[in-house]
Amino acid sequence: MEVTKILIIRFSSIGDIVLTTPIIRALKTQLDGDVEVDFITKNINAAILDGNPYLNQIITIEKHVSEVAEELKRKRYDYVVDLHSNLRSRQVKRACKALSFTLDKRNVAKWVYVNTKKELLPIGHVVERSFHALIGLGIEDDGKGLDYFIPEKSKVDLSTLPEVVRNGYIAYAIGGKMKGKILPTEKIIALCKAIEKPIVLLGGPEDRATGDEVVKACGKRVFNACGAFSLQQSASILQQSEKVITHDTGLMHIATALKKPVISIWLATTPQIGFAPWQPGEGSVMVEAECKKRPSSKLGNRGYRDGCVFNVDVNRIAQLANA
Repeated sequence: MEVTKILIIRFSSIGDIVLTTPIIRALKTQLDGDVEVDFITKNINAAILDGNPYLNQIITIEKHVSEVAEELKRKRYDYVVDLHSNLRSRQVKRACKALSFTLDKRNVAKWVYVNTKKELLPIGHVVERSFHALIGLGIEDDGKGLDYFIPEKSKVDLSTLPEVVRNGYIAYAIGGKMKGKILPTEKIIALCKAIEKPIVLLGGPEDRATGDEVVKACGKRVFNACGAFSLQQSASILQQSEKVITHDTGLMHIATALKKPVISIWLATTPQIGFAPWQPGEGSVMVEAECKKRPSSKLGNRGYRDGCVFNVDVNRIAQLANA
């Protein structure tokens, strides 16, 4: 039987790649016959897709599509699914010379929304728009949400963590790609002080210093794991938590994929831009700041310096965590 070969394109970032997983699963399970699904991304992001049983191969680049252009030509793909829609993804499509389907990023609609604070043009969730781009292939959302697979070697034994968090904890992903997405340190401290349960702080090496400040202010009830674990290990810590508090960041989408109760905090950005938790676990809540400037930018990188976008009720978030 002839094999249908499909290549999915998404180069970055953590959350955006996790949001492609319903598409990966649908292509693999809903199309007739033998289907091979490959994925091209940056080297740094390959671990996000480790262990995904619906993928046949993960192709990676450091910077340039030319690194793998000959391999792409040899693969002779039937379809290319472009979920990034940028210069690099166009280069991939040219190399493959296959029928392609491309995500509508709705950039004009987002610009209008950011500048008018009104959704005058429909934006829609990125997962919905991804399925719409593939309407010609006849696949549809199966309602199973996002996927995230943690390799056995990356699972964290809680007995190796400080004793205070071994019998239950709240995971708090304190980082964020843009400053407008991250609560100021003093508010993170106030939130952690109001939470009655042990807390594990998660983030990258760049969040380590903030985590240290929080531990200094709150005491040993808070464990700073920022920068101490790999992404897969951090996912394992999320998986074993009671609840997850998170800014609008990649770990939010990983926690959502793991079906945890996710308390997501929205500051400079808003869920309406299309990246809200997709089919999250029971008990999940989105908490939005009270600020008429929101969204102050599409990415959370502007309009936050006066502090308005950080006007969020930390006591309400703590109550949700303590419940």
